[in-house]
Amino acid sequence: MRQHVRFYLGDRLHELEGISPSLTLLDWLREHQGRTGTKEGCNEGDCGACTVMVVRSEHDRLQWRAVNACIQFLWMLDGAQVFTVEDLAASDGILHPVQQAMVELHGSQCGFCTPGFVMSMAAHLRNGGALDDAAINAALAGNLCRCTGYAPIVRAMRRASELAGEQGDPFDAEETAIRARLGRLREDEPLDMMTAAGRISLPTDSATLAALYARNPSAVLVAGATDVGLWVTKQQRDFGHVIAVRTARDLNRMEQGPQGLWIGAAVTYTDAMAALIALLPEAQETLRRIGSTQVRNSATVCGNIGNASPIGDGPPLFIAAGAILHLRKGEARRCVCLEEYFLDYGRQDRQPGEFIEGVFVPTQPQNAVFRAYKVSKRFDQDISAVMGAFSLEFGRDGLIAQARLAFGGMAGVPRRAVAAERALIGRAWNSAARDAAMEAVREDFSPLSDMRGSAWYRTTITANLLSRFFEETAEGQQVCLEGWRTVVPGVARGTGL
Repeated sequence: MRQHVRFYLGDRLHELEGISPSLTLLDWLREHQGRTGTKEGCNEGDCGACTVMVVRSEHDRLQWRAVNACIQFLWMLDGAQVFTVEDLAASDGILHPVQQAMVELHGSQCGFCTPGFVMSMAAHLRNGGALDDAAINAALAGNLCRCTGYAPIVRAMRRASELAGEQGDPFDAEETAIRARLGRLREDEPLDMMTAAGRISLPTDSATLAALYARNPSAVLVAGATDVGLWVTKQQRDFGHVIAVRTARDLNRMEQGPQGLWIGAAVTYTDAMAALIALLPEAQETLRRIGSTQVRNSATVCGNIGNASPIGDGPPLFIAAGAILHLRKGEARRCVCLEEYFLDYGRQDRQPGEFIEGVFVPTQPQNAVFRAYKVSKRFDQDISAVMGAFSLEFGRDGLIAQARLAFGGMAGVPRRAVAAERALIGRAWNSAARDAAMEAVREDFSPLSDMRGSAWYRTTITANLLSRFFEETAEGQQVCLEGWRTVVPGVARGTGL
């Protein structure tokens, strides 16, 4: 077993032993390396002041990702190359195109947030990101500026692209060297490092992970750390033993087939986004509002399920889609309907030593309509007050044969609105059915009042979302019914089979 973490900071190789499992990349950069350009703002992955760029070699190409250093543990950088704002300017002092554009167009004022913006912009430029308003806003949604305003920063993003076209991106000349460096870091040997502060295990496949976790069920599983990171930064918790999920390469697998989409436990939202939008096109806007670019670059689809947050955006959407969760303990595997995984607040149908191996999201029947809606105080990167996802499947007689109405933010766990579903089944999708569902959904939940909304507000919103669903889909019901001709007989829908 390897006993050290290996990664590059800039062009310098670091091989570290004895580090704490809870040491964050941000603290290491600032306190151990003196790289104070990376700022500590919110320390919870919201403001983007700590954004750095992480490069990995994946599928024979380099992946350039902006991530929040405050909620990345240092050991998570194993096998990667990390760039901070200090790495952007050339050794002769020539600025990176993004830096030059920010100077020219006055994109900085107090400067505290500027390094994070610059790193997000450099990553977007490096990835060939689009330069329309929507693409730039999405790329910068995870960075907050409190004094300059966003207009000059958006203009600087476009200007940076022009400068890169004229002068070239400095990283173009580094590609070959970066590939060589990362190639030397690829390890088939798992890491299991004992330190004075705890134990760090980086299994290279799911079999190793399963055996390790079965023997050590009290260990903390960490995928993207976008939730677990806050246990350290906000709750000051220390970990006795952490086991990485994303280092298990076979859990990074996605498979698309006629029956649906398999998403392994290590697949991030960024990597899954295109496939999810293709599978659930009506949920496109909601999917793109899950977190920010930095969060989606780290957060995994299955981690969003596994933490069982009552306000997680993914679970209601996948429940409405009929997703099946795959669990594993050692060599034993089992499947549960996703809604059955959530038992109560803080309780899931998961045994000690058992972990989520993946989730299967079935192809939606052609005779169904699907929508998802997120209600929050801000449009981008905000926690939902209410999340609703709805699916209606119609029989040959034009009546509702199956209803799946899932909500987040309305109870201690993501949950289906069973009374509202019963009010719809067997009825035509008309205003009378809508009114019955709107009345019944009030019986399904007794929500709490908090800073995101009162109980009255949440109850009212759930009914209003059903009304919106009706307005958007009732006229298209006939299109769904025509889909009966293309449904394959004998295939069990929503089972993952």
